[in-house]
Amino acid sequence: MTTTAVPTAPPRHEPAAAGPSLARLTAVELRKLADTRAGRWLLITIGLIAAVIVVVQLFVLDAPEQTFTAFFTPSLLPVGLLLPVLGILSITGEWSQRSALTTFALVPRRERVIVAKLAAVVLAALASVVVSLAVAAAGTLAASATGGAGTWTFDWQLLPHAAVFQVANVLMGAGFGLLLLNTPLAIVAYLLLPTVWSLLSAMISALREPARWLDTSLTMEPLLGAEVTGGQWGRLGVSLAVWMLLPLAAGLVRTMRREVS
Repeated sequence: MTTTAVPTAPPRHEPAAAGPSLARLTAVELRKLADTRAGRWLLITIGLIAAVIVVVQLFVLDAPEQTFTAFFTPSLLPVGLLLPVLGILSITGEWSQRSALTTFALVPRRERVIVAKLAAVVLAALASVVVSLAVAAAGTLAASATGGAGTWTFDWQLLPHAAVFQVANVLMGAGFGLLLLNTPLAIVAYLLLPTVWSLLSAMISALREPARWLDTSLTMEPLLGAEVTGGQWGRLGVSLAVWMLLPLAAGLVRTMRREVS
């Protein structure tokens, strides 16, 4: 008996499915910022605080002082205090809500998810600057209507400084979130550690000179004005390297290695 070989077709190689783009991942992370009740109310609170600051100034500032800059600058600080919490929630929410397994199963390359989260909170920080501009404009119009100065004087150098101020704040929070991966612990650590450092530097004279380089409450203060010198930028860079870049780098390593269960 003879057998006839049947030719077989070569195996077909299916093209690998392309993963979601970074822009799409960022859009998803932006939506996640408002998906939870905590995130939604935090965003609402940020907007309300900016508006309340302007309303208060309409009553406490003298008429000649009611200018666009006078309304804009004070709204940056309270908003900057809440933005780090938003950065923390954006990172730790995956672990506290036990959605990390689904997220990293859909996008196995964790670094892409983390970059998308950081991009989302940076966009949120920039949006907060736009909100501050909007409420400052509303306050200026209200001041003009009620007999105040209502002048639109504004040094445009203040705008990029405000953007750096808010972006640095939210990324510091995100860094603590990446490093600790626990919402209460990250919030407490972010609020407590810089405060303790500020208190120690105020009480111990030997720490006052290092505090000029490491205390973010001092190094970031010039960003609330229009003029920032080269020395101030240098001290700001050193403090952000310690309180922002170091937690982000260490947190990225920990998040990449942590087992998801």
